[in-house]
Amino acid sequence: MRAIQYSQKLRAQDIDVEINNLFDDQYLKTLYSFGKKRFVCTAFLYFKRLLSLRAVFRYDVIWIEYEVFPYFPAFVERLLRLFGKPYVVDYDDAVFHNYDRSGNRLIRALLGNKIDAVMRNAACVVAGNEYLALRARKAGARRIERIPTVVDRERYQSVKPDQRKKPVIGWIGSPSTQRYIVDIRDALKRVCDETGACLLLVGATDSVREQLPGIPVDVVRWTEESEAALVAQMNVGMMPLEDGPWEKGKCGYKLIQYMACGVPVVASPVGVNVEIVNENHCGQLAESVTEWAEALTGILRSRPRQSELGMAGRKAVEQKYSLQVQAPVLAGILRSVAQGGNS
Repeated sequence: MRAIQYSQKLRAQDIDVEINNLFDDQYLKTLYSFGKKRFVCTAFLYFKRLLSLRAVFRYDVIWIEYEVFPYFPAFVERLLRLFGKPYVVDYDDAVFHNYDRSGNRLIRALLGNKIDAVMRNAACVVAGNEYLALRARKAGARRIERIPTVVDRERYQSVKPDQRKKPVIGWIGSPSTQRYIVDIRDALKRVCDETGACLLLVGATDSVREQLPGIPVDVVRWTEESEAALVAQMNVGMMPLEDGPWEKGKCGYKLIQYMACGVPVVASPVGVNVEIVNENHCGQLAESVTEWAEALTGILRSRPRQSELGMAGRKAVEQKYSLQVQAPVLAGILRSVAQGGNS
């Protein structure tokens, strides 16, 4: 979402893009299937990346997602700065907390300030929200630009509430974040009992059903091809979060997907969620179980309100949170860095 989806738009603006991923599809399938990383596979992928670095001087700009080598010191980023090869580094998660808040003392000691070094040596840091930008400023980054996480608005169609057959409370995510749904299960049980709504979870594991007793739940496997159509089935989309440092680094991608389909949102008042919901008037913020229940019930029981909030969300996507709007902004940043601009 932060890099690959931009490639075609950048090429259309005469910027050649070559993608070099660290982890491949097989690595991710293994990680999600077994919940662990295989050392031999990881070492091989690191070695492949090391070999690929021999070609860095072929390019005008190196565009890095987070860091070159996770859980290694920032030696490559320092060398790029030393040899005058500009790089742009992008963040849509608080990955620095993998190090400075690690439960391993050795990791905290050796890598606690690693991402600060990556940011400091970059020609530009692109941050998805203010929490990430603030960290870059504290690290001494030379240039910081904010670009929100976006969707391709042409892939998402706005659907009117009366086109949906029954009330659907929706959520889209991954197994690593489904625990936030379980945290508000009491509210969900109450809402489903009172409104006859069901829960649609896209990207969760089947095991989550056992943690949501008494709630009608439909768990659907996530695919890139089906995600937009599944979001369009929702009457309201949720983004519950804990109020923690890692969560403050999130960039509200779920909310943007809901909004792109004209689906009103209810979200925890954490990090960028507050900005997205309050500035765009596309839903409600909820913290306690009572607030979650009241917000969801209020939206589900009012079709006019669903339509009003949904239209506001879709408008925000068209004006700000879309690939079509932000691609020219990113292209300008990359050109400026290539031409030697870092301010």
